[in-house]
Amino acid sequence: MTTTAPFMSSLFGIEPGWIDHNDHLNMGYYTVLFDRAADEAFARFGFGPDYVARANHTTFSAEFHVRYLRELKLGDRVRSSFWLIAHDEKRFHSFQELYHEDGWLAATGEGMTLHVDLAGPRVVAMPEDILGRVAEMAEEHARLPRPEGVGARIGLARKG
Repeated sequence: MTTTAPFMSSLFGIEPGWIDHNDHLNMGYYTVLFDRAADEAFARFGFGPDYVARANHTTFSAEFHVRYLRELKLGDRVRSSFWLIAHDEKRFHSFQELYHEDGWLAATGEGMTLHVDLAGPRVVAMPEDILGRVAEMAEEHARLPRPEGVGARIGLARKG
């Protein structure tokens, strides 16, 4: 998996049913786009439908935060970066950037993902082969400049 940049997804189009009464992408569908892109990154680790069928294990999202930076409209196409910020044997912290095909940043998403045994369901350690691929990507991404916005908090600034 040797790379010099974060993982980048394929291009995704904005679907007509995702446009709201403000004539732009409804906020919930930014998360759908981030999720579809994460599925591509997760496949590199060995997660996906085949893994669920074979191992009865999967991933669950525990937390996800979106920053909406620029609106998207019908006809726009986007791709998402996927940065692996940190991990342990049962979970990983990721950060994504949603880019318009023209190169401008539309949104960021930051999440915590859990590795789950569906028999419980309960959070369990990842198998060694998958954990190794997660660790490899984390090491690659640790050599890159940290993306702007990781750990961003929400709140009102105090005046005076």
